[in-house]
Amino acid sequence: MEGFFGILKREMFYGFEKTFKNLDELEKAIKEYIYYYNNKRIKSTIKNHTPIQYRNMVLNQLA
Repeated sequence: MEGFFGILKREMFYGFEKTFKNLDELEKAIKEYIYYYNNKRIKSTIKNHTPIQYRNMVLNQLA
């Protein structure tokens, strides 16, 4: 989790702090980033898949 939060802060927060007018906007941005991270962001460490794709691939191999 620490690694994920470091990536989240680095990719969507640092340098953008002033763009969020209130906590609701920040919360929405965090939720959107989590969706992006799990469903769109390709990671080379998991064979160039998104986390969701990799999870599904592994679960299908176990079935």
